[in-house]
Amino acid sequence: MRVSQLWNYPVKSMIGVRTESVSVSQLGIVGDRHWAIRDNERGGIRGAKKIGELMQCAAQRDAADSSVVIITLPNGEKVSSDSPNIDDVLSAALGRSVTLESLPVDNAVEHFRRGSADSDDVMLELRSIFGREEDEPLPDFSVFPPEVATLESPIGTHHDCWPLLVMTTSALRALEDALPESVIDELRFRPSIVIDTPDATGHVEFQWKGRQARLGSVMIEFLDPCPRCIMITRRINDAIPEDRSILRHVVRDLNQNVGVYARVVTDGVISVDDELVFV
Repeated sequence: MRVSQLWNYPVKSMIGVRTESVSVSQLGIVGDRHWAIRDNERGGIRGAKKIGELMQCAAQRDAADSSVVIITLPNGEKVSSDSPNIDDVLSAALGRSVTLESLPVDNAVEHFRRGSADSDDVMLELRSIFGREEDEPLPDFSVFPPEVATLESPIGTHHDCWPLLVMTTSALRALEDALPESVIDELRFRPSIVIDTPDATGHVEFQWKGRQARLGSVMIEFLDPCPRCIMITRRINDAIPEDRSILRHVVRDLNQNVGVYARVVTDGVISVDDELVFV
């Protein structure tokens, strides 16, 4: 088993960039989700669980200045994070007042505090976020870090919870087989790392919980499978349309999960074609 794909997402919930090599720290892939969108009306950092149009935007770092991110809007227009009207442009594209913010250098807790809910009905709010129908179960929230009950993400990151999300090529094939009428694309699932599992079938990564493995010079520990939310149903572009049937399959047949979370044990570098070695 070897690394097939590596992804870096400069802006939370926007389409990211495939890369041949990544540096990895305890907080995950360096530069990953450094930027995020704040909802100026409801407060709080917001991802595509709340602002679905974010998944129709793409982000990559400026080749001349890695501290700057270039965002491509759904209409193809490009705007730079250092543009004086960046927030106005993004607000117009997303249909609400927003601000593009980077991770605070002082890790101020208030930056990560959750904004107001869209509904006073807790169950309605959770079903909206996770895309669950009334007869479908909500995820097991014990797999999430406890701080995300009050914070949008763990302090120091814009990740939903854990720093890495690992998928396998056999999982993608299994989804294609189960959903022949759907467009199965890794852009829906936002993996950090895709492992090529040519001789495996199904979602083999579900069996890796608790195991440690080396990828390049990085040691990781696999955690729980990843409970999926409404984001995997979102429209990305004309070729990858909105599709609720994918989530129905995931909830019904995969115990709500696709991919597996991982944490970083030892910092280092991972490159495409590095072997996955369990230790």
